[in-house]
Amino acid sequence: MLYWKSLCKIPCSNCIWNTGKNHKRFESFVHSLSFVSSYHGLSSTKLTTSNKSNLVGHLSLHWKRCVRVNGSFHRKRYTAASIQGDSTMNYSSLVEQQVTQSPKKLRIVSGVQPTGYLHIGNYLGALHQWVLHQEQYENLFFVVDLHAITVPQDPKGLADATLSAAALFLACGIDPSKSTIFIQSHVKAHVELCWLLNCVTPVNWLEKMIQFKEKARKQGENVSVGLFDYPVLMASDVLLYQADLVPVGEDQQQHLELVRSISKRFNSLYGKKKKVLKEPKPLIQGNTSRIMALDDGTCKMSKSSSNDMSRINLLDPPHVIKRKIQRCKTDSFMGIVSDPVGRPECTNLLNIYAAFTNQSLTKVEAECREMSWGQFKGVLTDAVTTFLDPIQKKYYQLREDEDFLKQVLKNGSEYASSIAQVTMQQVKDCMGFIRTMD
Repeated sequence: MLYWKSLCKIPCSNCIWNTGKNHKRFESFVHSLSFVSSYHGLSSTKLTTSNKSNLVGHLSLHWKRCVRVNGSFHRKRYTAASIQGDSTMNYSSLVEQQVTQSPKKLRIVSGVQPTGYLHIGNYLGALHQWVLHQEQYENLFFVVDLHAITVPQDPKGLADATLSAAALFLACGIDPSKSTIFIQSHVKAHVELCWLLNCVTPVNWLEKMIQFKEKARKQGENVSVGLFDYPVLMASDVLLYQADLVPVGEDQQQHLELVRSISKRFNSLYGKKKKVLKEPKPLIQGNTSRIMALDDGTCKMSKSSSNDMSRINLLDPPHVIKRKIQRCKTDSFMGIVSDPVGRPECTNLLNIYAAFTNQSLTKVEAECREMSWGQFKGVLTDAVTTFLDPIQKKYYQLREDEDFLKQVLKNGSEYASSIAQVTMQQVKDCMGFIRTMD
């Protein structure tokens, strides 16, 4: 058994956190606990009846990020079971917890760019799926700010958009007690591994990437080397954490195949008898309808579109959502029915309504078949605004408490870095780099 006495900063004598650099990491963890306790109103060292219920509701957020015990990494959570006994108890005894080994879970890695506005398509296709995966998998979710600068960005705008995206992760239900949330640029190994993988990736592999061709056509002579090399950085994002699975949509499968090809090539050149980099498999999103643009039912809803009326952003206020739905493209046919080929706009709006009311397409089609377009747009508006209201309220609460948001991101980057450092050392050893001299 391994116990922690966190507030008095006395690590167990049997743990590696008790010596050298690891003790500094332990003190950093203690600072995190002190921060969380003060955040939830525990200003004193006594836990009273009045603040006990408040703490219970938030204990799932309190994680110790990384502890090495008997050669294995463990993570633990502070649970409501910690609060037992008298109405008054010493807080240092509250955070004494037993570290237990949990069964190994498959690891998922995924990220979202902070450019543009996250919309309902991003939510249904990515964020909501991440929430559903939290219990089943080990998750690392991050804001890919390094990818964002493949096109020019306003520095202040990028910083705000990065925090906004992270806040939306939490507001949409990503739980930092179950998933690791961080910012890509805060883990420097992403860039380091990218350069090493650049040196084993043939140029003609990148020349075949469809998304580069499409984006380069839009940018013309201003296209950057970074945009061309974007897929290798994406490969670094995945391979750095030895991901087992990567959630992918239809337009991302080519990128994942490139990730697998780079992994195979590296292992062939340097792995000898063992695989250094794991080849991730695609996690195909089940029963998730692709959300299309409001102005064209044949095109995917996009946050990079210049037409803001083509999408419903997660932070759009109710009156804006109402206006967008009222003005969205429809057709002149009678009845609200699903027909992906003949009536793509109608089908798309039915899919949105089904998703935000948690019903099957068949059921909502039966409900709305006899409605006029005016009636249907009314119930659709109500469904979307009602669903987004709690997400928006939580988002704005998080943005008001930026210290808490940054602490979550700091904890996440530290845990992600601990994984990344192991991979980087293995990669560099295989390639012949000399280790840093102590």
